[in-house]
Amino acid sequence: MPPTASPASALPASLTALVRRLRHLEIRMRQAVEAQLQGNFGSVFRGNGLEFDDVRLYQYGDEVRAIDWAVSSKGHGTFVKTYKEEREQQVLVALDVSASQRVGRAATGSQCKLDLGRDLAGVLALSAARQDSALGLLAFSDQKELYLPPAKGLRAAYALLQRLYGLRPASQHTSLSAGIRQLLGLVKRRSLVILISDFIDENYERELTMMARQHDLVVVQLLAPQEVKFPALGIVPLRDAETGLQRWVDTSAPAFRAQYAAQTQARQEALRTVCRRQRVSLLTLHTDEDFVPQLVGLFRQRRG
Repeated sequence: MPPTASPASALPASLTALVRRLRHLEIRMRQAVEAQLQGNFGSVFRGNGLEFDDVRLYQYGDEVRAIDWAVSSKGHGTFVKTYKEEREQQVLVALDVSASQRVGRAATGSQCKLDLGRDLAGVLALSAARQDSALGLLAFSDQKELYLPPAKGLRAAYALLQRLYGLRPASQHTSLSAGIRQLLGLVKRRSLVILISDFIDENYERELTMMARQHDLVVVQLLAPQEVKFPALGIVPLRDAETGLQRWVDTSAPAFRAQYAAQTQARQEALRTVCRRQRVSLLTLHTDEDFVPQLVGLFRQRRG
């Protein structure tokens, strides 16, 4: 009987270096989590909410809002719902792959936002596979670009990497609201959702609130250095990555710099506000920084 190839050995040669790099990041993350949290790395993919378990007879002191009126109406007594802590959830990574995500790559060789987003999704996929957690992917622009339902195992993780890194989005445009609505329609079971985007968009707060109420949501915002502080380059042509429109702008002019800073601050505050109101974890990652320490910090926060 011929020997059976392992999932890793069955990978296309073009993915070997990628998987090796992501594994190195995953090992660093696992070691940091175990060292700083002094706990099982598998807890990274455990839920922090509650799921319905059973019903029992009402007891004095129980909250009225816990009563299961549907069961109680059958006439056998008053029953309340009981819940158990969610210990294992399926994980869904929702990644914005619109054209604005390609901002960030510079002459220094730093990543663009899409590179960082894909690496983050890849590391999470490998980590989930090793913890026997089901992980899926939704890549979106202003439409669904790629959907892979949650699945377990390294073979599924490798397939996800191949599809994600080979993806060429059909649309250049962004619609966070449309992407979130797509996810809500695809994922019915309560899941750990990791939403990755630069959040350069408007009118998505309602959908984000809906997702936070239905799922255990983590928001990851990706930022390039020039989006935090635009460099003073004098009069240069600026092209919108999504529309292709180009205009000449004096990037050194005080009026331009003040307007740019105000728009950036307003966008940041809008995202922080909705996350704070819905008690959603918010992680901001920069393309020119190592994301592993920040990711470990997020896990520590969620376990606290």
